Amino acid sequence: MKKILCVCMSATYQRTVVFEKLALEKINRAHHYGLYASGKAVNSARVLAQLEKGSAVTVCPLGQKNSAEFIELAERDGLDLWYVDSPGKIRDCWTLLDSTAGTTTELIAGEPVPEEDYAATEIKFLKLVTEKLDECEALLIAGSRQGKWSPDIYAVLCGIALDKGKLVLADFIGDELKCALNTAVPSIVKINSDEFEATFGMPANQENICAKSLEYNNIFIITRGIDSTLAACRGDFFECPTLKVKAVNTIACGDSFNAGFLHEYLNTGDMQKSLEKGTWCAAQNALSEVPGSIQ
Repeated sequence: MKKILCVCMSATYQRTVVFEKLALEKINRAHHYGLYASGKAVNSARVLAQLEKGSAVTVCPLGQKNSAEFIELAERDGLDLWYVDSPGKIRDCWTLLDSTAGTTTELIAGEPVPEEDYAATEIKFLKLVTEKLDECEALLIAGSRQGKWSPDIYAVLCGIALDKGKLVLADFIGDELKCALNTAVPSIVKINSDEFEATFGMPANQENICAKSLEYNNIFIITRGIDSTLAACRGDFFECPTLKVKAVNTIACGDSFNAGFLHEYLNTGDMQKSLEKGTWCAAQNALSEVPGSIQ
């Protein structure tokens, strides 16, 4: 079995609340709700565990003031979770599902950044990632950089994995992505079309995606919501249509795509099959209330 190390630096308590009908400026009573251990790479790890039990290892810094329930939730979902205590709290996100309208609304509440020094925690975190990489064939890094972590920490993580000969999938944007591309080029960059344009200042079209993958000698994958996914592998272009489903919850579709694509690519090296597997996982996730689930 080929294992994937999922690194999430923005762990989240995800509260998915379902309403028959959601009305603004009214009192809304929920039909039911669920609570999940979440964050982009955690969502991917849950999908990987469902694709193949034991295929994912998850590493997170967890805010020490409220981490106990997160650990319990991860255990409930069969996640192989490893963590270091960090200052502060894990943040909360709410997903509001309107069953009548078929809409998804996401509310994110970031916790205040503590004044404590993160340097010692960062050293422990990098050491843990380095150790767990020895068990895995690939590294998946996804999500925002929270707290006072070093601005180049994603590039450092990519470099550690690449030095060990591991495949790296990066799902982060902006300055963090530019830093990684300048110092430790990820094997796979997967972002959406808006993020591509914001990061590189150019449209996410076939010409530009192929040019970037050729420039960095890697794979670029650009998801576009309900439109087909565009990709390039060292300048060669690929396209994969999305699957049309009646979505229940669109949160974590991109994370589910990451899991499906990387799992298939590790095992077959086939770009088209991997895009199709990622697309299937994203569609299955959209049919579930649980973020990062294909069941």
